[in-house]
Amino acid sequence: MTEDFPDYLDVDYTDGEGESPEDYSTLDAKIEKAIEVTRRGLEQYENPAVMWTGGKDSTLTLYFIKEVARQFDLEVPPAVFIDHYQHFDEIHDFVEKWADEWDLEVIYARNEDVGEYVEEHGLEPGDDVPIEELNEQNRHHVRDLLEYEEDTFPFLLDTYVGNHLLKTVALNNALEEYDIDGVISGVRWDEQEARADETFFSPRHDPDIYPPHDRIQPILQFDEAAVWDAFWYVVVPETVEGYPEEGHVPQSYDDLPESISQEDIPISPKYFEGFRSLGSEISTERSEEEPAWLQDLDNTTERAGRAQDKEDLMERLRDLGYM
Repeated sequence: MTEDFPDYLDVDYTDGEGESPEDYSTLDAKIEKAIEVTRRGLEQYENPAVMWTGGKDSTLTLYFIKEVARQFDLEVPPAVFIDHYQHFDEIHDFVEKWADEWDLEVIYARNEDVGEYVEEHGLEPGDDVPIEELNEQNRHHVRDLLEYEEDTFPFLLDTYVGNHLLKTVALNNALEEYDIDGVISGVRWDEQEARADETFFSPRHDPDIYPPHDRIQPILQFDEAAVWDAFWYVVVPETVEGYPEEGHVPQSYDDLPESISQEDIPISPKYFEGFRSLGSEISTERSEEEPAWLQDLDNTTERAGRAQDKEDLMERLRDLGYM
């Protein structure tokens, strides 16, 4: 691990305590705080990395990182993409395209032990994986940390064991391999109850659970609507040549400005198709037909399209290192 972590840091772990999106009443206030947290994160940590799922929140976070790095002559850290083997194909395509477009280094974090067993035996999502066939690390997590007693677990992302092995273990292994001391992530207070008490700099220092590191969370103060406002009035106008400087909220694929296609915009096509949250191709469904930003964001649940097994266990999963 990074030597002397966290002694070399000067961050306030209480920043954001007791706050909510309502404490940042305008988009400008939200953006100003995001820039402040991002700059401090890039300056304070020796080996930071940004979590990038290809979704709107992590892509917005990546935008702030790129802008802050450019403005203050700082390095853009690598992006960690957790490949849990059940992504939509469009997510892989999106990440590859924009990593190339933005000249990003991408670290692909995978639980290769599980992945190799699945491939070798030709398993499909939902098929059972025998615990005894896993390596020592995975068996330890399943038996000792999760206290899971069954002989098998289903190869599904949005389950207790599947989520932990395919995402959290994969992430922790990447943190250790690349000696990452600061994980910049796009979690938000309003997204889930389990994240409502997070602070902008959040310690994860217990070596018995994960490689010691901090979470740096620049967009906690955004709600779902503000994320989309940031894209259509700031991110897209500033990054897409020919997009109206004053912003434009498209009503569909066909409502983009002339000569601009969806492929020109750093927003996953799944959002245009009606998905509001991007998880697993197996267990995530579109919310409605219209694009995500046009749906009733105030009176409907953002993650309703996801399997609720994992959602209901979020707090316990986060205690074990989940985002």
